[in-house]
Amino acid sequence: MEQTIDPTLGPVLARTGDERAVLTSFLDFHRAVLLRKLRGLSDADARRRLVPSATTLLGLVKHLSMVERNWFPTLLAPEPGDVYLTSEEDAVASFLLSDEESVAGVVEAYERACTRSREIVASVDLDHVVPHPQLGEVSVRWILVHLIEETARHAGHADILRELTDGECGAL
Repeated sequence: MEQTIDPTLGPVLARTGDERAVLTSFLDFHRAVLLRKLRGLSDADARRRLVPSATTLLGLVKHLSMVERNWFPTLLAPEPGDVYLTSEEDAVASFLLSDEESVAGVVEAYERACTRSREIVASVDLDHVVPHPQLGEVSVRWILVHLIEETARHAGHADILRELTDGECGAL
């Protein structure tokens, strides 16, 4: 039996698009996969630690909110007071949840960060280069590829955590 790929998926729709369309569609696809891993979970289940590290489903989304803010607004459209986070402590803290944080609130913050990222990326050329505190310089193209990699990697972690939570599995 021949399997077909959902023709409405962003990366499928962009398969003959220009470079920007391909890159942004893959990033948006992985952003959406990550959020779907939270669908139907209680706050308690989304916060549950199932691995030795502090990584949780909800913590992954919170972390990626920081990643979005760090790479897009802070580097490409900084506002007064923006600081690019580089320390291991900042990275670890970005996964940690306060008692007040909920699925709804963390998802809303992530969606806001992604919306802001999309606005910024749409306003600059892929060849635009900015200084980076650790790498010297990076292009918008490089940032997009890095965010695709980072988001896809964490969406894979979310796949595993969701399966450990309630047995739900699947690429989407």
